[in-house]
Amino acid sequence: MENISIKAFYQDIGFTLENFFNPKNARDLGHFNVFDSAKFYHSSRNKAEMAYNRRLYYKISLIKGRNLVEFAGKSVIIETQGILFATPKIPYRYIPQDKEQRGFFCVFTKEFLSKSLTGQSLDDFPIYKINSDFVYQLSDEQYAKLEIIFKKMDEELSADYAYKYDLIRNYVLELIHAGQKLKPIDSLSNATNASSRITSLFIELLERQFPIENHSQVIQLKTPTDFAKTLGIHINHLNKVLKEATGKSTTEIVNGRIAEEAKILLKQTQWNISEIAYTLGFEEVAHFSNFFKKHTLFSPLKYRND
Repeated sequence: MENISIKAFYQDIGFTLENFFNPKNARDLGHFNVFDSAKFYHSSRNKAEMAYNRRLYYKISLIKGRNLVEFAGKSVIIETQGILFATPKIPYRYIPQDKEQRGFFCVFTKEFLSKSLTGQSLDDFPIYKINSDFVYQLSDEQYAKLEIIFKKMDEELSADYAYKYDLIRNYVLELIHAGQKLKPIDSLSNATNASSRITSLFIELLERQFPIENHSQVIQLKTPTDFAKTLGIHINHLNKVLKEATGKSTTEIVNGRIAEEAKILLKQTQWNISEIAYTLGFEEVAHFSNFFKKHTLFSPLKYRND
């Protein structure tokens, strides 16, 4: 599983970011672009089926056509048309279930909307919470209304209007608010596939924090609760899934991986014990020393000097 940046997205479709940034608009932070899905996916290089990856940008997709969407522990079917609000927090993919696929999608960075969110973060919106169901079925009327907004964004992006990005920001916020009024699609029942995805996502989240390469790199996910919140599932469910898949509890897996990284840092770096403790998420050296001794039977200093 990869982490796809906005730059990687453009490289994958055969463009560079410079194609879409106007130097005259350098005062505008962040990045935004909008695509006609039919034109985009009909090119030889781009495919409608997406890999199961975590994207480091936001994406709103207006989808016309039957699609299977997979994310976290859920699989949902967009029967005829829908809208999807993708966040960097949740890896996902969607797989077309028929050949006729139309619609629009826009991609943007968090910084793009910062000018319109004074005192508020994009992640404060319910639709972008980690436990949000971000796929919604649309009626013909709802689809038509949202399609108009996408067409307006597409039109403004090509215009010479000096404040076009301010106007586009308003359109993006209009889409977000419209999405928050919608009812999520019911998840398909597939416990085996869901458990497999949860296990894979958990391992990916854990391993993404390593290796520790500098003093300023501090692991952010250290407890089972941290992982459960990030995955948007209950801690008991995460423990059950991991126990069935690995024979170990969430705590055992996380602590085991942290202990392994501690051993690597003690043997392969010249960092002092305090620095190593800090990067591994321990506020007190004593807590780290107790943790390490519990998992290795050695104190950090003795392990380093042996």
